[in-house]
Amino acid sequence: MSNNYFRFKQFTINQMKSAFKVGTDGVILGACADFAGGNRILDVGTGTGLIAIMAAQLTDAEIVAIELDENSFLEACDNVRRSKWNRRIKVINICFQEYALVQTEKFDIIISNPPFFKDSLKNPDGKKSVARHSDSLTFSEILSGATNLLKPEGNLQIILPYAEGTIFITEASQYGFFCNRIIKIKPVPNGEIKRLILKFERIKKPILEKFLTIETGTRHKYTEEYKEVTKDFYLKF
Repeated sequence: MSNNYFRFKQFTINQMKSAFKVGTDGVILGACADFAGGNRILDVGTGTGLIAIMAAQLTDAEIVAIELDENSFLEACDNVRRSKWNRRIKVINICFQEYALVQTEKFDIIISNPPFFKDSLKNPDGKKSVARHSDSLTFSEILSGATNLLKPEGNLQIILPYAEGTIFITEASQYGFFCNRIIKIKPVPNGEIKRLILKFERIKKPILEKFLTIETGTRHKYTEEYKEVTKDFYLKF
């Protein structure tokens, strides 16, 4: 059973009501994201507010975090309110599709740990099914929304499983977005690549490719590279 809270070095995330708790995907995305030049950041599907708060810790940006699920939204509001960066984070209870239609101000960065299972069996827990499955936010809706909301020089950063990530790269090119940075994440040294952190821009550049391995091969024994990436956040590092 998950804890009702997760304590980081500079903030605590309450997660009793949220559809999804603090997980490795969100922490890695927030820690590995390229926030350079990001004066306005949009966190799509903020959940507990984790990535928005991480972005606030790492930058001086103004951040908007949107969340469709009402309980997750309320918990994100509470987590943001208790953080030292609350004046720079605005949480909105809205779906990304609607927000992309009504919002007129543009962003430098859109970041998301989105629903990603396209074909797998859905979770009987309705909230988790909505949060996990791309039925609630399709790849084309993410890309269409990014087209509307990003500044011309802005970028989209997203974490996906390997298979879904390769599909997303292909779909993104149809919207004029090119993958210029890939971080390939493996749970253990000899394991398969499980996640991709992808950065998309409208100008095609040589792809910067990196690898990140989480554990050494022994349970809960973390690699030095993973410790280095997450040391600003995890208490144990």
